[in-house]
Amino acid sequence: MAKNKKIITNAMRILDKAKIHYDAVEYKAEEVGEHFGSAIAELTGIPNEKCFKTLVARGDKTGVIVMCIPVDDEVDLKKLAKISGNKRAEMIHVKELAELTGYIRGGVSPIGMKKKYPTYVNITAKSFDTIAVSAGICGCSLMIAPDDIQRITGCVFEDLTKSV
Repeated sequence: MAKNKKIITNAMRILDKAKIHYDAVEYKAEEVGEHFGSAIAELTGIPNEKCFKTLVARGDKTGVIVMCIPVDDEVDLKKLAKISGNKRAEMIHVKELAELTGYIRGGVSPIGMKKKYPTYVNITAKSFDTIAVSAGICGCSLMIAPDDIQRITGCVFEDLTKSV
């Protein structure tokens, strides 16, 4: 019988080395369907507005851009382009995720990507002591202070979502 091994990801190693506090929240990845974010929020009991998904886009001038927005929200690519100094931005194809970030769909963390990309986190994150972001693997999220995400990624907090 296999023992349950504690999950340790590259993002966690980076945070540990920087002495940044986080809490790992594990969930059964096989229970997550198509809508990763809201399903993870439900499985973990973390409110949807505190669960942030990590998305990757490409700007016409700056190249790859990383953003974290609440799981129920939709990114406004026009806002993202303007904020990031681009004329336009478009989402990258899922096939490019692993090559660009080192992560797979459903497990993309803003922390510990292959390269340091410009990173933006939706401004609503600042209204919480901690938010949930992917730990870099399906089956684990990190509860971390928004200021600590900024400290480790150099992210900028901006309004990135569409009004509904």
